[in-house]
Amino acid sequence: RLPVPKLEDTIRRYLNAQKPLLNDDQFRKTEELAHRFGKGIGKELHEQLVAQDNQNKHTSYITGPWFDMYLKAREPVVLNFNPFMSFNPDPKSEYNNQLIRATNMTVSALRFMKTFRAGYLEPEVFHLNPEKSDTEIFKKIIRFVPSSLSWFGAYMVNAYPLDMSQYFRLFNSTRLPKLNRDELYTDEKAKHLLVLRNGNFYVFDVIDRDGNMLKPSEIQAHLKYILSDNSPAPAFPLGYLSTENRDTWALLRKNLLDNGNEEALQKVDSAVFCLSLDDFPIKDFVHLSHTMLHGDGANRWYDKSFNLIITKDGTAGINFEHSWGDGVAVLRFQNEVFKDSTKAPALSPQSQPASVDSSRAVQKLDFKLNDALKAGITKAKQKFDASIEALSLNMIQFREGGKDLLKQKKVSPDAVAQLAFQMAFLRQYNQTVATYESCSTAAFKHGRTETIRPASIHTKKCSEAFVRELSKHSTEELQKLIVECSKYHGRLTKEAAMGQGFDRHLFGLRYLALSKGIALPDFYQDQAYAQLNHNIISTSTLMSPAVELGGFGPVVSDGFGVGYQVHDDWIGCNVSSYPARNGKEYLQCIYKSLEDIFNVLKGKKISS
Repeated sequence: RLPVPKLEDTIRRYLNAQKPLLNDDQFRKTEELAHRFGKGIGKELHEQLVAQDNQNKHTSYITGPWFDMYLKAREPVVLNFNPFMSFNPDPKSEYNNQLIRATNMTVSALRFMKTFRAGYLEPEVFHLNPEKSDTEIFKKIIRFVPSSLSWFGAYMVNAYPLDMSQYFRLFNSTRLPKLNRDELYTDEKAKHLLVLRNGNFYVFDVIDRDGNMLKPSEIQAHLKYILSDNSPAPAFPLGYLSTENRDTWALLRKNLLDNGNEEALQKVDSAVFCLSLDDFPIKDFVHLSHTMLHGDGANRWYDKSFNLIITKDGTAGINFEHSWGDGVAVLRFQNEVFKDSTKAPALSPQSQPASVDSSRAVQKLDFKLNDALKAGITKAKQKFDASIEALSLNMIQFREGGKDLLKQKKVSPDAVAQLAFQMAFLRQYNQTVATYESCSTAAFKHGRTETIRPASIHTKKCSEAFVRELSKHSTEELQKLIVECSKYHGRLTKEAAMGQGFDRHLFGLRYLALSKGIALPDFYQDQAYAQLNHNIISTSTLMSPAVELGGFGPVVSDGFGVGYQVHDDWIGCNVSSYPARNGKEYLQCIYKSLEDIFNVLKGKKISS
């Protein structure tokens, strides 16, 4: 189970995170508020939270508050919440044909779904010592241990089973807009796929009455039929509605239902997943990011648990709704789909579609729109276009080293990337700001994520040495500062993964106070608390053989969204921003920071 940290630990960790962001006077005030909170109302709330947690052993203390945080948010899901991860191309280039890849990936996704539902999906396990535990013999033995004890057997060899309670929401699921708080909806009985092309909606069954998958050649035939349908794009594409403010969308949805669209919407909501087929090829990585993060707004249904997007040249990616689950669940799905569709593809480029009557099997959904709905779609499009217009996406590939060299120098690759983000921001804006790095807590029952706070007194000191005081430090001193940052970041990461961060705990206490109608404690009204939770640099990393790159929008209007990957011999970084910040310049500063850090680790003298 996810532990509730000790309150004194949480306050200590909170103050450590505040230290680099505040001057002495501000820090003294925040420190006093924190200690008062810890002895008074905070202590009472903490005891109530622990008691509540003890009565709810089937779940974790963060589950309810976290779902609420996502589902009560009224901002559009696109750009604000939905991230993307794009697939690597199929190593066999002739398999990157749009129809072939769409069919193969759909079949692999259905195989994954069927395996999962039958209870045969291999458990997700984090192996600290893979030589001992990630072996056939261990798997054979553990198979015979009853499940109430098997986790203990795994712990003995440093293998940690991860929570998989989110997985069922991958399929047949959607987020329904409701006033004040959305709902998650899942209908596992539905057997059809939703396909979007050119803003038109199509459905066809991919599972038959006996629960078997349709033949791949039949799925190919139906997708070919959709790809060759030359119906014009709708004048009022419904997809735009899923880009709206959630309350606005909730009212429009009610209007849609009242206007005779209940059956069509039910098809959309219950579909196994949404396959979006785009009619253009990808030009470059920036175009790829724009396509997967937001697209044109008409050819996506952002409320589905995920959209599998495949462009004209067979480039594929996933855009997923974030309330139901986190990156680890989606990544496992992506890894399996990539592996299965490339190693055991259902079709080859020579495969012929089955001779079936697709015009009968495929249903094009028709929506009845009144003037209010048409006006609603037009307005949604204008707002969507304006927010996309304001968004910048930029990226770099740092090719002068990566994980291999950093491990050889005994520093943490993730710590170095995070240090570079701090150094770069100091170089560009001359300050240290609130920074967020997400860390999975799936090692616990119903765990979600915890925050790592990469901005520390160590990164601040090191960044200032590199950016402002280079002449005062020898290369050895700079190396020591990097090692210091690496050690501290390693500790923060370990604590977060073990459910020992401070963000979720404080969030849970605040949520509890509000739910009990208790006046919000002064601690939470502190300017410094608000500032720490205004995450100007929001970061996330995922590494996988299946994923080419990932990214998300900034979480605040004056922030950066930083998706990054530290490969064996290079580092990739993808930054989103709005006009208040210059993402291109920030990336140049990140590049310079990485260059300086790597040169110092190699023992070279650097210049400012």
